[in-house]
Amino acid sequence: MHERAANLGTETAFSVLARAAELASQGRDIINLGIGQPDFPTPPHIVEAGIKALRDGQHGYTPSKGIPPLREAVAENLHNRYGVEVSPDLVQILPGGKVVIFFATQLLGEAGAEIIYPDPGFPIYASAIGFSGAKGVPYTLNEAEGFGFDADAILGKITPRTRLIIINSPANPTGGVTSKTEIQKLIQGLEAHPQIYLMADEIYDQLVFDGAEMATALDFPAIRDRLIILNGWSKTYAMTGWRLGYGIWPSSLMDVADRLAINVHSCVNAAAQYAALEALTASQTCVETMRQAFQQRGKDISKGLNALKGVSCAEPKGAFYAFCNITDTGKDSAFWQKTLLEEYGVAVISGTSFGEAGAGYLRFSCANSDSAIAEALSRFSRALDES
Repeated sequence: MHERAANLGTETAFSVLARAAELASQGRDIINLGIGQPDFPTPPHIVEAGIKALRDGQHGYTPSKGIPPLREAVAENLHNRYGVEVSPDLVQILPGGKVVIFFATQLLGEAGAEIIYPDPGFPIYASAIGFSGAKGVPYTLNEAEGFGFDADAILGKITPRTRLIIINSPANPTGGVTSKTEIQKLIQGLEAHPQIYLMADEIYDQLVFDGAEMATALDFPAIRDRLIILNGWSKTYAMTGWRLGYGIWPSSLMDVADRLAINVHSCVNAAAQYAALEALTASQTCVETMRQAFQQRGKDISKGLNALKGVSCAEPKGAFYAFCNITDTGKDSAFWQKTLLEEYGVAVISGTSFGEAGAGYLRFSCANSDSAIAEALSRFSRALDES
């Protein structure tokens, strides 16, 4: 086995999901606040579009970058929401957003290179960086700063070996949203480093809550020739199992990203692409309905967590996660992840699954029903009393 394989990490949420399913199969009552998956079903009109595509004979290969109408719809959707111009030729439809992370790190990472990424952050960043052979250089997201990034702190991590910087807003696991001012400061700072690419993970861009503003990196022309955007359908349209994401690539990387796709997966499921097309071009009422539900749940879960002994939690500004501080409980996050699942039937994720800076935190997903969240908080309260 190649030594690089040893650098591949994992995503703890899936192992916790598997263990939760195992316990549930044994008859245990399990509340899953671990996995980042909307509890809403895919909206019916999107499902019907996928079924219609199958009935209409969409069973074959598609262009490797995705069907042209879908790539055009992505560009139009971004224009309608942000007023930005994106060429459909630079849009790549992929089987999930993770593929953008993997392609970007493999194209820009190598032995001797460095890639800067958030901590706490989505664990696949560090995993893919390690597999590329590059050195991962984390920057810390601090609770005191609302879990938004500090541009100066990122710029201070740059060395002559830096090839890529990864940012994520709204952020997993923290629910933090970085201001447009801070993103602009980072991009202005990168003008002095023309060899560095920027990857903006904007998968939660339509799950921003009142009081916060979504700022897309596409707003800044100065970085467009070295900007990679990650987005998709999983979170916005409750389509996690459809495996649909997209990357927007600079022209310097588009052709090689397409060749990677041809080597790895050929193309994306044909019928799923037609469902994705329906998602973008039909009514967006379902998006707002889910956004409002996640916003209210974020308020409720953070309020409930703040009422618990030794626990504090900043109200999430986006995504659907509450990242609560459990330092004052006297127990670490690994203890609580195991204890809550095994003894109290509540699946949550240890903050250390998202990096060293996640020590002392637990991630609670808000993507479950109000009643399930209330019961999970009650069980956590009991666990705190009994531990």
